[in-house]
This record gives sequence, C-alpha cells and structure tokens, in this order.
Amino acid sequence: MTKRILILPGDYIGPEIMAEAEKVLRRVNQQYDLELALEHGLIGGAALDVHGVPLPEETLAAARSADAILLGAVGGPKWDGVERELRPERGLLAIRSQLQLFGNLRPAILYPQLVEASSLKPEVVSGLDILIVRELTGGIYFGEPRGIRTLENGERQGYNTYVYSESEIERIAHLAFDLAGKRDGRVCSVDKSNVLEATVLWREVLERIAPQYPDVELSHMYVDNAAMQLVRAPKQFDVIVTGNMFGDILSDAAAMLTGSIGMLPSASLDREGRGMYEPCHGSAPDIAGGGKANPLATILSVAMMLRYTLAAPSAADAIEGAVSAVLDQGLRTADIHSEGTTLVDTVAMGDAVVAALDN
Repeated sequence: MTKRILILPGDYIGPEIMAEAEKVLRRVNQQYDLELALEHGLIGGAALDVHGVPLPEETLAAARSADAILLGAVGGPKWDGVERELRPERGLLAIRSQLQLFGNLRPAILYPQLVEASSLKPEVVSGLDILIVRELTGGIYFGEPRGIRTLENGERQGYNTYVYSESEIERIAHLAFDLAGKRDGRVCSVDKSNVLEATVLWREVLERIAPQYPDVELSHMYVDNAAMQLVRAPKQFDVIVTGNMFGDILSDAAAMLTGSIGMLPSASLDREGRGMYEPCHGSAPDIAGGGKANPLATILSVAMMLRYTLAAPSAADAIEGAVSAVLDQGLRTADIHSEGTTLVDTVAMGDAVVAALDN
C-alpha cells in the first residue's frame, strides 16, 4: 500500500539539506520496497513569497492527507519586516496546531566518533542518550490572551498566557511513559511548580498517571535545576518530559552536548503516530548556499520517520548505521570538523550516506 510523504524544504539551508535527505529516502524506498510516494510543498518564507501566507491552504490540505511530513527549516532575516502574523515561523506553529502534533521527540545522542566535538569533557558526555519529550501545541506559545497593549499611563505592556489543560498534560505524559518503558524506564518531569500554577497542575497530573506504568520511575525537577544538571551530569537523564517553552530551551541546550545541533533530528507526533519530522536546527541564513550545512540531522529525521510513523525499523536502522559508518570514515561538515578529519560539503556528506547504504 502506497504511503504519501509530503516534503517541505522551507527556507535558506532547508532546500540544501532536504535534497540530501531525499536522496537517502529514495534509496531506502527502493532497497526496502517501502512504496513511498513523495510530494513537495511550500511553507514558511518560501510560501510567503509565492502565496502571501506562510502556510497556504494547499500545503495544509496536502499535510492532512499525507502519512508523514518531512520538513527542512523555516524563517530568516529576509522576512523580518513582515507583520507578525505573516512571519514564516507562524506557518510552522500553525501546521503543528492544525495537525495536532502535540508530542515533540528530541533525542540527544552522542555518536562515539564525535566525543571530541562536544564542549564538555568526554567522561561527562560519552555514551549520552537522552530523549526530550516536549509538549508542542499548548503552553505559553499558544495561550490566550496575548498581545501588546497600552496602559492608562501610556506605557506599553507585552503579555502572554501560560496555560495547560489536564487533557493536554495527560496525553504528553502517556507518550513519555510509553517511550520510557521501551528505554531505561525513567521519566524526569521538568516544571516550575514552585512559582507557576500551571505547572503545579502539570506535576499533579504526572503523579496521577505514573501508577499506570509501574515499570517506569518518575522524578521531578525544576527547570532551572534541569538546565544546570544537563551541563553538570547529563547522563543521569533517560526521558525528560516538559512543556512547550521549557522543552524548546532544554532541547537546544542538550543539543550542544552532542557536539552540534546539526546532528539532531526530531519528530512531532499526533495521537495516531502520524508525524512531521525535521532537524532541530534552524534555517542558518549565514551559511545558506555555501555547501556548509550539515544534512545529517535531516537524514536522521528520515530514520525517525521510518521508525515511528512508517513502521519500517529495518530501513531506519540502515540509515542510522550508514551515518555511523560515514562518521567512522572521518567525513565531517564544518560544524563537526576537527583536526584529523576530512572536511566535506553538504552534497558530499549526503552522497557518502547513500554510498554507505549500498555497502
């Protein structure tokens, strides 16, 4: 049965890294008889330039009917002057919300070949394997009311609302517990319940659900301490589950433990496991067009897509093995290059992964 994959390259380095990921996807599609049909669409600044909006109706319709979505990156200085509601990032927020992609999975895995690329000591990060489960469609990024208003004294005031319902917390909690049960069986819930009532409820719901997963250990940590612990002793964590804003910040911090955010994929899932897959990094306008972008995070996002949505774990394993093989060969893009390794450009890195799949 044919499965439809919608490819949204996005902006700046997005098309460059997506071209390499698509090479890899087409190769495993052929090797494993996956019967994938690839379609393409526009989102973000690229969509704004053509359609005047960052998420055109035709893109949203294609996303609704697709089995999975592969996204590059959106946004950049070209569109800094447009009104806020038309910013490219609004297209990304809208597609997450419209498709109810509430569960964001961000693994922070350190490949042994890249231990020296981490900014922390090897003994602190060697063997690192953390999964951050971030609630993606609620919290302060979506809460109402929000805006900028003028007070009676004439002073302007910006305001946002941090809000979570029990049902939103329950579904992300179940996802985190389910995933932890397939890993090391530990969930650390990160909140700020000492000052934020919304996260008092968050903690209460996690405690209520935990007994349904007797093989999973639940702990709690304030977000400021969690940020410190990620740097001090990151291997203490297995699965971290947290809200939208905290997850956004902590996952980028965890990314740097691995040497480069250019190595980290992510998944955003709905209740049925359909999802959108994308690298954790942004559109990197400063290196766009120069062949410097690392496509491995996007390629590894393809592996996540095959594993979590398309039920093709053998193909996912093959891609991850090919990435490891390429790193064994000493090939590096600029972000992970060090003395004694071979500097390659974006296309060469993608070609090397495809070649490794053939071996």
